[in-house]
Amino acid sequence: MKEQTREEPKILAAAERQMQAWAMSQEIAHRTLHSHGPHRVSPQLGHYISISREAGAGGSELGAILGERLGWEVMDRNLLDQVAERYRLSKSMLELVDETTANWAFDILGTWIDPKLISHEKYLVHLGRVILNRARKGNVIFVGRGAQFLLPRDHGLAVRIIADEKHRIARIMRRENLDEATARRMMEELDRGRNEFVQQFFRRDLNDPHLYDLVIRVDRVGLPAAAELIVATYDRVVGEREKAEADR
Repeated sequence: MKEQTREEPKILAAAERQMQAWAMSQEIAHRTLHSHGPHRVSPQLGHYISISREAGAGGSELGAILGERLGWEVMDRNLLDQVAERYRLSKSMLELVDETTANWAFDILGTWIDPKLISHEKYLVHLGRVILNRARKGNVIFVGRGAQFLLPRDHGLAVRIIADEKHRIARIMRRENLDEATARRMMEELDRGRNEFVQQFFRRDLNDPHLYDLVIRVDRVGLPAAAELIVATYDRVVGEREKAEADR
């Protein structure tokens, strides 16, 4: 009992320090990721397309179609491989925080109990650096993970793909071999996690159409036609930006 009394203040103090560090690190991460304004980063960046997607809309498939159409590299879940390799982290640990809801209890107590765990904040900082480094090489397609909020818009095109719920649920059912009710729950959980992730760390509403250069209902036009529309829009929008920049 006496041992427990002596230990509790230490535990509480350690937890409080972790909470303070967590709060501070979030602010540092926000400043770090947003300090790369257009004047600092744009001259170093190549061309890119970022795809934001509703769960089940087919973002990964669309990215693959675009990559083949343009001959560009597609950065989707393989972003986790690069983060894991560069920072010597476990990919399975990264998957726990990838596009998920930030949870202070997990980020503070989880990483305190198990140092192998990675906080959402640390993941975001590592992810941001990998995205920026890859964007400097250009000719790349980013699928999800808030890439558009980390990169200046003057070198890229931001796309949002959406679809009717029935269409999305049906795709998830086929892809994951799930019944309708389970597929619906999965869709809702994925959307919620992604939306809260963006809200928490980028202070943006993922569903705001003003954040994108192009919003496409893929259940209406289909993924191949969506890819062609994106390429045509990219050529026009980015071409006009570069012409305007050259005329200055």
